[in-house]
Amino acid sequence: MSDFLVPIRALRHTATVLWHPGRSAGRPLRVALGSWLAAAFFSVSHAASVAPVAAENGMVVTAQHLATRIGVDVLKAGGNAVDAAVAVGYALAVVYPAAGNLGGGGFMTIQLADGRKTFLDFREKAPLAATPHMYLGPDGHVVSGLSTKSHLAVGVPGTVSGLERALAQFGTMKRAELIAPAVRLAEEGFRLEQGDVDLMRVVGDDFRRDPATAAIFLNGGQPFNVGQTLVQKDLAYTLRRISEEGARGFYQGPVGAAIVTSSQAGKGIITQADLDQYSTREMKPVECDYRGYRVVSAPPPSSGGTIVCEILNILEGYPLKDWGFRAAQAVHVQIEAMRHAYMDRNNYLGDPDFVKNPLDRLLDKGYAAQIRGVINPARAGASTDIVPGSAPHEGNNTTHYSVADQYGNAVSVTYTLNEWFGARLTAAGTGVLLNNEMDDFTAKVGLPNIYGLVQGQANAIAPGKRPLSSMSPTIVTKDGKPVMVVGTPGGSRIITAVLHTLVNVIDYGMNVQEAVDAPRFHQQWLPEPTNLERHALSPDTQRILEGMGHRFGNPQPPNQMSAILIGAPTLGGTPVGGNRFYGANDPRRNTGLALGH
Repeated sequence: MSDFLVPIRALRHTATVLWHPGRSAGRPLRVALGSWLAAAFFSVSHAASVAPVAAENGMVVTAQHLATRIGVDVLKAGGNAVDAAVAVGYALAVVYPAAGNLGGGGFMTIQLADGRKTFLDFREKAPLAATPHMYLGPDGHVVSGLSTKSHLAVGVPGTVSGLERALAQFGTMKRAELIAPAVRLAEEGFRLEQGDVDLMRVVGDDFRRDPATAAIFLNGGQPFNVGQTLVQKDLAYTLRRISEEGARGFYQGPVGAAIVTSSQAGKGIITQADLDQYSTREMKPVECDYRGYRVVSAPPPSSGGTIVCEILNILEGYPLKDWGFRAAQAVHVQIEAMRHAYMDRNNYLGDPDFVKNPLDRLLDKGYAAQIRGVINPARAGASTDIVPGSAPHEGNNTTHYSVADQYGNAVSVTYTLNEWFGARLTAAGTGVLLNNEMDDFTAKVGLPNIYGLVQGQANAIAPGKRPLSSMSPTIVTKDGKPVMVVGTPGGSRIITAVLHTLVNVIDYGMNVQEAVDAPRFHQQWLPEPTNLERHALSPDTQRILEGMGHRFGNPQPPNQMSAILIGAPTLGGTPVGGNRFYGANDPRRNTGLALGH
């Protein structure tokens, strides 16, 4: 390797490729040897990825190994992908309490074996007593912590409604059979491993603020250690109520009453009427075409599918494969596409029951071409210059799991409490951790939320409204059949992490594990700097991009990508033996598992 470093140093100051939409892919303005070498370096590094997990009859990838095994057991018993997704959803509420939940909400993208595609929105809602300025003090400024660590931060939960709707409409197995493993893990407890303990320690002393939470997630008042057992008997009780009565067992009766009592005791505003009126919406997914593949993803109130597709539409006009992975010019146009698309995300999208989302324009290939036309091939854009009305723009933490079955069904689910462990509050007697999803609304126009997103009036708080989300549970199809299931947690970084994984597989021919492992970068319009994971760019490539005006910042907390390729380890590749399913669990956190049968 040391011999190889000599020519790299000699070529350190070589120029970047400059490409313009008016030129063909074969006519670069200047040659990028430095960037080519960076791409070669990353190709070598990806060879070190472990092989994807392979299986013949189905695959489950989640952020917690016990939940993955429960999902696989369902597939082995003859259940379909929706059955497995429901079992995993309830199991994660027990074994991954940082984000798995009954007290939060989320999205489910489904592609059925008969070709039908649908989307279930079980996102949390603002309580009926919510007001646009509920987090502002008398001085007009946002009161710190009110939208994140108080009972006022809690949105009306939707997870149980969503899982029950999915099972009733698309599942094949009985609810009690699917919930039983979660009940057992809550009642008997499970052994904590390092990744579990690491997540519990992220919250510091916040568990101590709420006696009901401290009684569960502290061990005699002290943090849990590896090898100790986490028992959640109150949660087991709640799961039994759901097992026996379905959604009614959560939203009505003793559990619903306890959620309302907890809210009122903490000066929150959730009432029984909020729980009674909650329902899951079935919606048409957002879809787009990218280089011969069909991308099926989340519509508003998720921004995820729309913005993933907008960025892909912009990138489709550039020869990313020819330029090479992490070539300076390829990185440049990806950052600029993210910058423009996130401006649209933060200013135009919201709950479709309350605002008109301009999806026809944002998903239009012609609009993407207009954005390419204003991207300077030699210079970084300034986010402060890209604002609503500027041409061509008119006027951390969740969990994800992916499931594919032998019958041809695929399910992509992302659900959340918002931050790790949500508001760090528990409805006493239920074991249900409560979300702090209200922070995803625009508390004040122009002010960033906990993910640094600066959002507009379209996402303002209103009674019964669902806050804008970045969750992007996605399925990719070819000729009407699913070939990829993908998604991740990560707040505002969800969109770009899903995007990177799609581009890595489709443009750069990586296998699914290489695509998940590859270091990422993230640009979200504001704040200005692009966040870089370690080793995302070589020093030479970073210097080239800085010379073009790009500014870079430190990495944000890592995502936990869960991805499945169906057919072969790479798109269009050759199967390994009789294996049709190839799973990849993100190595960035050490709790997840890809497993098939």
